[in-house]
Amino acid sequence: MTTQSPWRVTDFRTLFAATMLSQLATNVSYVAVPLIAVSALDATPAVVGLLGTLGTAAFLLIGLPAGAWVDRLHHRGVLITADLSRALLFASVPLAWWQHALTVWQLSVVVLLNGAATVFFDIGSQSALPHLVGRDALVRANAAVVSLIALGNVAGRGAGGALVQVLTAPVAVAATAACYLASALQLTALHRSPASPAPGPPARLRDQIADGLRHVFGHPELRALALTATLANLGSQIVNTTLPFLFLRELGLSAGTLGLFWAAGGAGLLLGARCARPWAARLGHGRTLALAGLWLSPTGLLVPLAGHGAWLWLAGCGWVLAMFKIGMDNVLGVSLRQRMTPDPLLGRMNATFRFLLTGALAVGSAIAGAIGQLGGVHLALWVGGALIATAFLPVFLSPVRHRRALPPQSTPVDRSAGRPEPTRTGPPATGDGAP
Repeated sequence: MTTQSPWRVTDFRTLFAATMLSQLATNVSYVAVPLIAVSALDATPAVVGLLGTLGTAAFLLIGLPAGAWVDRLHHRGVLITADLSRALLFASVPLAWWQHALTVWQLSVVVLLNGAATVFFDIGSQSALPHLVGRDALVRANAAVVSLIALGNVAGRGAGGALVQVLTAPVAVAATAACYLASALQLTALHRSPASPAPGPPARLRDQIADGLRHVFGHPELRALALTATLANLGSQIVNTTLPFLFLRELGLSAGTLGLFWAAGGAGLLLGARCARPWAARLGHGRTLALAGLWLSPTGLLVPLAGHGAWLWLAGCGWVLAMFKIGMDNVLGVSLRQRMTPDPLLGRMNATFRFLLTGALAVGSAIAGAIGQLGGVHLALWVGGALIATAFLPVFLSPVRHRRALPPQSTPVDRSAGRPEPTRTGPPATGDGAP
């Protein structure tokens, strides 16, 4: 593997700064939106679960075609448009609240459309990264991005809880809008663009979507990575959707305490991301994914034990360790799937993963709301914890656990003939977009 650093790429540094602002906005809203629903609109667990579902439902509705569209578009414009859209949507919430006109219906529309903008942002950013830094620098670039996301969880969710507690949830949402706007302005400094599409008539949309699905589900390692990540997301979302009710209503704790609990999970993500490369160098990429799952995933069963005093600390430790494992997965798993995918399929591969992973968030929110309403908060937490504890099994039982190193760069696919094209030589194509 080359020692080239992605930090030498000017556009990557620009992109990283924009992503920092975007992640801060996302994590502040993660705390503020459900707390607005609970505190300002007196929402029930079912309503909060519905909001969580709507926030990620767009990945189920348009996730797969969005991958094909992103493969045809310039990433820079996609990302800027997505951030501007999210800024405008969240700005409408405090405005309505200050006019005493905020309703659950408006909040539902905001989170649904925000989810649609996030579809294009997430797919475009992950597809652009290999173009931007080159495939040999992917592990370093992904480690930096996952570390940033983890820091966003710590700073953003901690700041979100503090803003809600000190200045109210609508002010926290206004800060979210400002951060998305700042991110969009930062992205205008990007200069690189992806390679132009190949000449000739474009393939049909449904054929392009099918190519992405076949690539992921027909590849045993990609399929295992997708299943493990989907189960982990499903369990995590059930837990996260339920935690506001546990902390605020059943335990009588403050919004700031909830923010700190979520921030601790972000610290676990950060540590996992930072340990991913040295662990993989010692144990191998696949073996690290398998063994980290075997050792750390069962700690998800400690989270439902959350209560007063020492029980809260025990649940917090379990959450940190479970997130540590997910942080490692985010670096090594994403790098593996990017290296296993040819450039023309990156958008659709990422769209397929995002469809599954973020679709699991939508389903998890709905499950959490239903279980919380019918069976209680603690039952929902046990279901989420059990899913987190067993999510590692698809990777552990697959060929991934035997892989010591990243695979060589995948060859492009000739979709018209159904067979690989000869590998092209020369530098990787360049692109712009946030990781």
